[in-house]
Amino acid sequence: VVDFGTATTFDVVSARGEYVGGVIAPGIEISLEALGRRGAQLRKVELLRPRSVIAKNTVEALQSGVLYGFASQVDGIVGRMMAELDLAPGELAVVATGGLAPVVVEECAVFTDHQPWLTLLGLEIVFDRNRP
Repeated sequence: VVDFGTATTFDVVSARGEYVGGVIAPGIEISLEALGRRGAQLRKVELLRPRSVIAKNTVEALQSGVLYGFASQVDGIVGRMMAELDLAPGELAVVATGGLAPVVVEECAVFTDHQPWLTLLGLEIVFDRNRP
């Protein structure tokens, strides 16, 4: 599961539902804010898909770097996880969730599902299991 929230988190769960481990990386919005604050000539921009990867202006260059950079990060980390677990692409499900997933999910090659309500669905399962 890759969750695009304040941080971008990667959680590995076994077929038996056991938590295997994960990765925590800076989130998309935090990265954009940091560039806007610390870059002398940079400002915070709206996270939109630019016209092309190779940008012709600063705003689109920031958008391209963040969007395609995070998509490449996701594909790279998931690929390394698959290699470490000795799994082939068809042997696992990779789910995108979180508020910023819709921005990045189409640019990533690894996702098999996008589930925007994953946390709420999990809470519903916990509730149902604990109901008398």
